[in-house]
This record gives sequence, C-alpha cells and structure tokens, in this order.
Amino acid sequence: MEVKVVNQSGKATAKQAALSDAIFGIEPNDHAIYLDVKQHLANRRQGTHKTKEKWEISGSTRKIKKQKGTGGARAGSIKSGTIVGGARMFGPKPRNYSFKLNVKLKRLARKSALSYKAKSNDLIIVEDFNFEAPKTKSFIGFVSNLELNNEKILLILGSQNDNVYLSSKNLKKVKVVTAETVNTYDILNAKKVVLAESSIEVIENILN
Repeated sequence: MEVKVVNQSGKATAKQAALSDAIFGIEPNDHAIYLDVKQHLANRRQGTHKTKEKWEISGSTRKIKKQKGTGGARAGSIKSGTIVGGARMFGPKPRNYSFKLNVKLKRLARKSALSYKAKSNDLIIVEDFNFEAPKTKSFIGFVSNLELNNEKILLILGSQNDNVYLSSKNLKKVKVVTAETVNTYDILNAKKVVLAESSIEVIENILN
C-alpha cells in the first residue's frame, strides 16, 4: 500500500511511504479489538472504591428490640444494613481489575485498528520534524497546516521527541505517543492518525 508523504507545512512531497498489507491491510478482527480495549480500560481503573462494613462503623452492638412478639422482622444491632445509618451490605471493596491477554491477540488488535484507519483514509504520513523549542503555538500551526483543526488527533512518533510532546500537552484533542507505546484504544479513539515517517518501520518491526 502506497501513501503520499506530506511535510510539516502540510504540502505533498515527492515521496511515498510503503505500508505493509500485513499490518495496514488485513481484515479487521472486531473481537480482538474488543478484548484489547477492554483490557486497556480495565488496567486504568484504580479499584480503590470502598464502603464501610458492619464491623467498621461506630455504634452499639446491643440488640435493639426483642426477637419475637413485635409484629415486625427481627433485628440485631443498630449497625445492621437494614437500618438507616447502618452499614452497606455487599458494598464494593478494593480490587484489581487488570487481566492479561495473549501477545499475539494484542498485536492482531493493533493491526486491525490500523487497518480500519487505513481503509477509512484517516491515516496521514508526515515527514519527521522537530520544533526549535516546546511551544503550543508551533503545534497549533502544524495541526492547521494539515487541516485538522478541531479534530481528535493521534500523532505517532518514531522515537521520543520532548519538544513535540511538550508542545502538544495543552491541547485537549491531541495525543502524542511513540510507536513503541501506541495502543489499540488510542488509535480508535482518534479521528485522524498522523504517522511520522520513521514510526512506520518501528511499528512494522513490533507487529511482525
């Protein structure tokens, strides 16, 4: 698959990037995508939710009324979950939501996500670039040159670039990652995926 390469100014160059059909042209596997996104979101959960149980709240343990003869249900202490101000029954406890997935399945999910973007023409290949200093204004100009204003963008770099990363930090609809750290959720969550030219080789090496 051949895709035109644009420069930092958004103008087409004479170069074309060759994208591997084994990564950007497969038949997407929706179930693999579902599992990978589910794992990503589960791993992000803190799992620190907690409500007090019967033994954790203050109150007397005295039986509040006699067992029989009242005409109502039997009741224990004032800390019972059936009484206002009492404990919560079967409330949430701290837990770890993370789970593991097979590496091959995660690779298939990323290939599927990239193939979806390629099929819908939401992939843009840009020449490797850098900013002289980290400035939000510089990144806004870059986005404007690509005519992606008000679009949700994922920029994938071949390697860590602090000037580019810091320039994008204040922009809500922009996320900058390296080819080694990109995941299925980020790819699908973006409207447009912008690939730096050097990131293609890194992605293909990882996913192949």
